[in-house]
Amino acid sequence: MCLGIPGRVVETYREDDVLMGKVDFGGVSKRVCLEHVPEAARDDYVLVHVGFALSMIDEVEARRVFGFLEQMSQLDELEVPPP
Repeated sequence: MCLGIPGRVVETYREDDVLMGKVDFGGVSKRVCLEHVPEAARDDYVLVHVGFALSMIDEVEARRVFGFLEQMSQLDELEVPPP
């Protein structure tokens, strides 16, 4: 099953002419491609799958989904592997 994880956009920038962003997932920040949601701005919430923001999501829904995924132990991909 493929899951989209909600996260909050912390910053946006261009990298090699591709719209990118730093997205916070409950304290873990990841680099995310924002090309599919070019309207995304700082403090917006996006639904992310394998490094791509696929859609915008409101804060209430983002918190609800994130909490549900946390309860189901489905946030493993956010863990940073040990060195």
